[in-house]
Amino acid sequence: MLKVGLTGGIGSGKSTASAIFRELGAYVFDADKEAKHLLDTHDTVQSELIAEFGTDILNPEGHIDRKKLARVSFQDENHQQQLNAVVHPYLFEVIDRRFKKISKDEKHTIFIVDGALIFESGLDQHLDYVISVTSLIKNRMERALNRGTLTREDILRRMDLQWPCDEKVSMADFVMKNDGPPEELRVQINEILTKIV
Repeated sequence: MLKVGLTGGIGSGKSTASAIFRELGAYVFDADKEAKHLLDTHDTVQSELIAEFGTDILNPEGHIDRKKLARVSFQDENHQQQLNAVVHPYLFEVIDRRFKKISKDEKHTIFIVDGALIFESGLDQHLDYVISVTSLIKNRMERALNRGTLTREDILRRMDLQWPCDEKVSMADFVMKNDGPPEELRVQINEILTKIV
């Protein structure tokens, strides 16, 4: 089973691409969702983050408040690196365990890791291929705002903290442009699958 990274900046359309890959029979590991699960359930991750960022990231019940953590960790590159240094090693373990489990099932030929920080985290070194999804900045902003969870300022700050799209494109094995309807993305995905499977 191939292990393939799917990456792209905020609002690039990774989630849409993941949904199409899933429809076409790939197993999709949502790194962002799994990282949030670690924040909510993993005692060691929680205690390491409290040690790193202090009790300001806790809610009144003493659990990590993801919004407070995001405010602290996305204020600059240094804080984001501190967050990633805590979470990524545990996330990599989850990816490895899930990959072994899914491999044994023999139901899928591709294991997709959907993650914004594939290159930044060094995960690309452990993958067979990396696909980068790109999109015009106006489309990315519109999609990110439509989710209704972040302000324009928050989105711009996160864009600044992620590697530039050009850099991800230059390092990726395959690049998909996502400025048209989902059908165009599906065509590009099918073309990639015919090359790698």
